[in-house]
Amino acid sequence: MSLTAFTHGITLAIGLILALGPQNVFVFQQGALQPDISRALPTVLTAGLSDTLLILLGVLGVSAVVIEFSWLQTTLFGAGFVMLVYIGWTLYTAPAVEVNPHTQEFLGVREQVGFTASVSLLNPHAILDTVGVIGTNALAYTTPDRWVFTAGCLIVSWGWFSGLAITGRALGESANANLWMKYLNVVSAVIVWIVALYMGWQFIDLLAIV
Repeated sequence: MSLTAFTHGITLAIGLILALGPQNVFVFQQGALQPDISRALPTVLTAGLSDTLLILLGVLGVSAVVIEFSWLQTTLFGAGFVMLVYIGWTLYTAPAVEVNPHTQEFLGVREQVGFTASVSLLNPHAILDTVGVIGTNALAYTTPDRWVFTAGCLIVSWGWFSGLAITGRALGESANANLWMKYLNVVSAVIVWIVALYMGWQFIDLLAIV
């Protein structure tokens, strides 16, 4: 039964985390732009810890509270919409950068932690996925299988964010790095705004219910 729970956790987490949302975009971007992969660790650690927190909250039963109260979902979607619009504008208006560790200014630890925590903990879809979906699926198991299921989810989460940063670093070191970087912020902003529009639509629908 433990193997089944572990496989279930891994499969479910992969399906939820593969979507190219603002959190994944930011982790990938920091891996590409930082002069060394170790400089992107604050982003990777914050993303991993944020997901760990949400997954544990879901497994411990908070998902029932979020799903039950429609006003709470409405608040999450409204706050997430505003936050993503702001982040998208920040990305879009950021000047084009060159991948040159000697001339470029990089986000420091505080800025990385702040942005990553925002796109992780204030993202309604991430909350509903990790707290709602994973939390609900965890209810199918009893201890200790429930924690084996949780371990599978956490392994995927940490492995995915580490892989994103490493892939971004590989892109940043390629011969065409500056050409890719020229469009990265614009593409990132568009992706973030698309998610924001969808969340805004969900917010309007939920307002009608409340």
